[in-house]
Amino acid sequence: MARRPASSRRPPTPAPDVAPWPVGPVAVTTGTAEVVPEPGRPRAATLLVNGVPSSFVDLDDPDLLDFEYMQQMAAVVGTLADRRPEPAVLHLGAGGCALARTLAHRYPGARQLAVELDGELARLVRAWFALPRAPRLRLRTGEARAELTGVGDASWDVVVRDVFAGDRTPDHLTTSEVAREVARVLRPGGVYLANCADRPPLALARAEAATLAGVFRHVAVVAEPGQLRGRHYGNVVLAGTDDDGLLDDPALARTLRTLPVPARILVGAELREFVGRATPLHDPPQEPSHAAPASPPD
Repeated sequence: MARRPASSRRPPTPAPDVAPWPVGPVAVTTGTAEVVPEPGRPRAATLLVNGVPSSFVDLDDPDLLDFEYMQQMAAVVGTLADRRPEPAVLHLGAGGCALARTLAHRYPGARQLAVELDGELARLVRAWFALPRAPRLRLRTGEARAELTGVGDASWDVVVRDVFAGDRTPDHLTTSEVAREVARVLRPGGVYLANCADRPPLALARAEAATLAGVFRHVAVVAEPGQLRGRHYGNVVLAGTDDDGLLDDPALARTLRTLPVPARILVGAELREFVGRATPLHDPPQEPSHAAPASPPD
């Protein structure tokens, strides 16, 4: 189990009472959700969505992030927060809202919105996990890309993409067209963080990095070294920004190296070497309409 990172800003505080956790899977709109308590820690649990681990939550320690990719994302947000306290964060994909809970704890004045496709899951998660209330954390039911297109220009400091169907991000959320939408809604100097689950030889992560490089001035890839060397399946964090000093900040690299599972960040020449010959991803071309022409008026 991951220990709390040294950058923790506040001591753990007990959470208020929450709805009792169910035993076994319960039905949600898109399948099932299950809360699996951690042995010996009755107020800590893993949320499974359709049998796949989605989040780990400790009700008594909102600062703890167990999933390594969330620790890596939080490190990037922390570097941004050193420049602009209380960042506004848009989450595309909510799950158990573990990252949102931690960011709310570290930055109490931050405004967050989490978009979740499954409305019933969002309702249960709020009841089970003592999530902060609006305006600190709002939950919205909707499809991530559709909701993104309705977001105002330059309205968020951070956009997090953490959407999965099974063990893969849906293709329509990985394209250049989506990245341009994200860039539109980010404030100047904001950052896009995308969770990419991939397996050797990391073809998807390389293509996604190439995609972001076509939209943002600065791009980085973050993961533990074995994952970057293509040794196993796992999560790669992709980051894009127009801030000239955010992703290559030496303090960020040090923070990532000192996580419970040390991580590397690739920028500049290392990032270009990682991308190699990968090419950006795009939406498929729209097929021409074959509808019959309208009849002339009588």
